[in-house]
Amino acid sequence: MSRERSKGIVGIFILVTVLFFIFILFAFYTVSQLKETSSMGSDLLNAAKNSPIAVITLDGEIKESRKIVEMLLSAEEEKDIKAIILRIDSPGGAVAPTQEIYEEVKRIDKIKPIYASFGSVAASGGYYIGAATRRIYANAGSLTGSIGVIMQMADLSELFKFAKYKQETIKAGRYKDIGNPGRSMTDEERAFLTELLAGTHKQFMNDIVAVRGKRLKKDITELAQGQIFHGYEAKELGLVDEVASLWQAGRAIHKELKFKGKFGLRYIKEPRRKFSFSDFLQETEDTMTSLKDKVSTKSSPAFLYQP
Repeated sequence: MSRERSKGIVGIFILVTVLFFIFILFAFYTVSQLKETSSMGSDLLNAAKNSPIAVITLDGEIKESRKIVEMLLSAEEEKDIKAIILRIDSPGGAVAPTQEIYEEVKRIDKIKPIYASFGSVAASGGYYIGAATRRIYANAGSLTGSIGVIMQMADLSELFKFAKYKQETIKAGRYKDIGNPGRSMTDEERAFLTELLAGTHKQFMNDIVAVRGKRLKKDITELAQGQIFHGYEAKELGLVDEVASLWQAGRAIHKELKFKGKFGLRYIKEPRRKFSFSDFLQETEDTMTSLKDKVSTKSSPAFLYQP
């Protein structure tokens, strides 16, 4: 009986020992895999942090130019950055800020190459800015084009009559209250605004031709009637250069410029600002304007795609 008990104890001891060694081997394997994964993540992080290719994101409606221009200037001044990708996902926006960004992109591109990568939408003002770069990459499904100018105003005169709301306007200059919602627009005023938009439209077309003229497959006036194209159509028309994702574009640029080291993309963050009461008031005003725009029409010319 004691001999059988001894054999049982020995068997249990052997089993525990085997299980212990299996546990040790499993632990070593798990730690090595974690180290390898951590090392891979660290390598990717370092590749992005030290990448010579910077990415600046232009997202949403273009209401002002300061933030994007500041990021462009930051990338221009950073010596380790050798190329810039402007990642555009925007339906466009106000005329003047769009033109300001366009001019800075053209200037910096002479110092450091700037490329464009189109996201879901790069239309109207979004396309305008992309056209300033030396090469445009678009996804197959990117909506782009919409080369045109829009201005919208509401005639609420009938509604005012229904509500018995009477508006009094005092002005100096016969065009000063163009777009007044309390009355219909005159033929003279409509002709004036049409001419104004035609001039702005011409600026848009001229700026595209100045950079992409030789690449366009059709006359710019034919392409600039507000049409929307997907990536492949835009490439066939010469509005974009390649159908590729952001990362495909980045790898192509990395290879083209013969950068050494692992490929990565360095995202430029918006510069931090010290708190300023005037900036706080400006941000509040911008927020209120944005909310107002969502429930009103555009009363000033805009490079804006409106589906």
